[in-house]
Amino acid sequence: MRDLLISAIVFGALPLIFRSPWLGIIMFTWLSLMNPHRLAYGFSLNFPFAMIVALTTLVGLLASKEPKKMIWSRETRLLIAFILWMCLTTVFAMYPQFAQIQLEKVLKIQLMILVALILMRSFDRIEALVWISAASIGFYGFKGGIFTVLHGGVYRVQGPPGTFIGGNNELGLAMAMTVPLLYFMRSRVANPGLKTFMTVWVVLTAFAAIGTQSRGALLGMAAMGAFVWINSRNKFFTLVVLAVTATAIANFMPESWYERMGTIKTHDEDKSAQGRVNAWWTSFHLANDRLLGGGFDCWWPPTFAMYAPNPDDAREVHSVVFEVLGEHGYIGLAIFTALGVFTWFSAGWTARRARRMPDIAWVADMMRMVQVSMVAYATAGQFLGLAYFDYYYTLIVIVVATRALVQRRLQGGMPDTEWQQVQPAGLFAGGRLPNFRRLLTGKSP
Repeated sequence: MRDLLISAIVFGALPLIFRSPWLGIIMFTWLSLMNPHRLAYGFSLNFPFAMIVALTTLVGLLASKEPKKMIWSRETRLLIAFILWMCLTTVFAMYPQFAQIQLEKVLKIQLMILVALILMRSFDRIEALVWISAASIGFYGFKGGIFTVLHGGVYRVQGPPGTFIGGNNELGLAMAMTVPLLYFMRSRVANPGLKTFMTVWVVLTAFAAIGTQSRGALLGMAAMGAFVWINSRNKFFTLVVLAVTATAIANFMPESWYERMGTIKTHDEDKSAQGRVNAWWTSFHLANDRLLGGGFDCWWPPTFAMYAPNPDDAREVHSVVFEVLGEHGYIGLAIFTALGVFTWFSAGWTARRARRMPDIAWVADMMRMVQVSMVAYATAGQFLGLAYFDYYYTLIVIVVATRALVQRRLQGGMPDTEWQQVQPAGLFAGGRLPNFRRLLTGKSP
């Protein structure tokens, strides 16, 4: 039944995607982040839904009257430079057969990211992208939060196997990134019933992130709380809310959770933590020896035999920083870091300008919450190898596209036929469903 439902949704959407290619980005994001086909048990489990949607999107884009202009920015140029550098490191990879496979996966993701930078040309579309991104991961947050509450946090929350978020640590990071986006979505809802539902959704996702028993997710949530408090206008009230929330979670979680989280302080006695440090040193020595790094998927026993302090402990690197450093060298890490830093500053720049425009003041809230999400990624990502996670690059698209809209608006060059603006009330204001005619055509009803 699940197979038929997923197939009906995807194939039923293909004519709409062909007519309005930007919907292909929405569908592709849903398939890539939520991976609904991985929740089925039949033919759809390994069916190439994402590839079909991507091809339909590309054909629809070529056949449509959509502007074919890339949003060029410093972030776009850095992203393209990073893609080209990864292609170069693959040519000289230590394990070419494995590197080539990983490069193909990364290029498929980055192709659609670049297409999104062509198609995300209105506030309506960007907000829809935020909603589908947050809801896709939030789905696991909602049910994972219920699971955590019902079982008292004893069991770990896991993601769908065979995906970026299959493990508890990876899912924990993704849900930590999602909490601020869900909070933004809550601010866009005017209907009291929906606002209550969104509040519950935010809380359950936060519980689910903690319920993964991921130490990285815990650090990410803590860093998010600190960032929100530092940037809050009412620091006392924010501190009270954060303290109450932390106390509630602390009193709820079982002893086993405390034992696992306690290894953050005693990492020198934890074999898992020691293994990660060993892999980080391997990455450092590898980058010092090879300008281009080892290439994708270079974390094999022979690599550790050459570069690791403990050559007998070979494992994944578990850090976005050391993952990029070891696989693509210092130049690759410099590009990757610059991309994140510039995206961060672009979000702040956009938030400050949008705040002065009453009709799009909500854009400032969106940018601030994206920044909070990036804090979670930057913090928890130090302990997880998710450097190529499409969720993170989707956030970059959201920031770059939004900045382009605001910048063009400031310059007074935003024709309504090309850069439609969403009304201040929002897509789901008053509890209404989105106006699909406006979303599909880009025209006012």
